[in-house]
Amino acid sequence: MEDVSALSLPGPLVTVDWLAERLDEPGLLVLDASVGSHRRPVPAIPGAQLFDLDGSLSAPDSALPHTMPSPEQFERELRELGLNETGTVVVYDNAGVYSSARGWWMLRAMGFDAVAVLDGGLPAWSAAGLPQQEAPAQVARPGDFTAGPRPELIVDSAVVLAALSDPGAAVLDARAHDRFTGASPEPRPGLRGGHMPGAFSLPFTALLDDSGRFRPADELRALFADRFSPQPERLLFSCGSGVTACVLALGATLAGYARGSALAVYDGSWSEWGLPSALPVVSDELSAAPSTL
Repeated sequence: MEDVSALSLPGPLVTVDWLAERLDEPGLLVLDASVGSHRRPVPAIPGAQLFDLDGSLSAPDSALPHTMPSPEQFERELRELGLNETGTVVVYDNAGVYSSARGWWMLRAMGFDAVAVLDGGLPAWSAAGLPQQEAPAQVARPGDFTAGPRPELIVDSAVVLAALSDPGAAVLDARAHDRFTGASPEPRPGLRGGHMPGAFSLPFTALLDDSGRFRPADELRALFADRFSPQPERLLFSCGSGVTACVLALGATLAGYARGSALAVYDGSWSEWGLPSALPVVSDELSAAPSTL
């Protein structure tokens, strides 16, 4: 395998200008992590490959959507996309900043750190008048990526349940505030409305400006700090299916909360927690939740 050094990323977020200037750099892998109705038949950014969260990059034997696949499956799929140990990855999605953060977090949870999210995603790329491809890009050769799982970054309901009563932890919910309070029904049938007792509402859209890009770091810090006092040592993130929870994880990283195992994403999120079960749900504590953002 050709030894190609990783590009030096400016951080976990890159601009369209940064990416456009480096599209032809050896070792760069651009991944389209769009989901659902946001997916296109062909990844739009030149050279991009599909990071298939709706298919091969979710666990095939799970009844829940978008759950983490096994390390073996993840490694196999990323090698087929051409990822090398010495490579660099930029993940984007067609909605702006939505499911791209899930791809970023999954790669980190599997031990790969040379990865960033494209700020503003395809809308920002298109607004800049940058070129788009019409046919799928070919993978030159399989990569040699080896998964090194970090299980503390993707957690289950038992960890979240314990965190809800831990004064050193806080659980943040990325769903829309009306879903958090139970005022709006869940889009997935059969799920209870409301939220986890003691969780905090922080809709992922609050972290983005009107152009769909992340707010400055100081504004992100204020958004997180306003939710709790004193500041917790650990933050756990939930959403509908573990996708936009990763937007909160990225926002917390940009805000300076990332240290050790301080951040974790609840993989099952409300798709699991909201099912009829003994897991506690409240929908009438409107006074305990922050105002609509």
